[in-house]
Amino acid sequence: MTADTLQPLQADDLATVRAWRNHPDVQRHMFSTHTIGEAEHQQWFARQQADPTRRLWLFRRGGQPLGFVHFSGVAPGGVAEWGFYAAPGAPKGTGRALGQAALARAFGAEQLHKVCGQVLAGNTASLAFHRRLGFAEEGVLRQQHRSADGAHYHDVHCFGLLRADWPGPALETTP
Repeated sequence: MTADTLQPLQADDLATVRAWRNHPDVQRHMFSTHTIGEAEHQQWFARQQADPTRRLWLFRRGGQPLGFVHFSGVAPGGVAEWGFYAAPGAPKGTGRALGQAALARAFGAEQLHKVCGQVLAGNTASLAFHRRLGFAEEGVLRQQHRSADGAHYHDVHCFGLLRADWPGPALETTP
């Protein structure tokens, strides 16, 4: 079995992560669906690096980059938001492994009390993913998100997972 790791996102990883983010299979499920240019992505990365409550990780399996996950609002005992995506074409099961590794880190080394996520109603895979990982659906924000074309509004499902409810192991050390 090949090792799964989370590694801090580095500047050298940005082109890969931006290509994933701009892929139609990923882009269509994001709150912001525009194509992200290199300069915009570099500026985003600089802002994230300057924020001590942000964590950006590249998920690797056997050394191969297969996904991205980020947390905002990280503080011991705190409540943080997360977001993630697997690389387009990643092997089946990559998302679940990424989620488990990220939550193990969040509830272990980062000492979070709760992880929250928001999912657009049409993203049935992400809705099911959160439920499989043990998240509770805490509410639906009706017609909360306006589509890029301005013609439609979408419900946003809010999920939360408490450290006490996390069924997996806590990853205590940084690889």
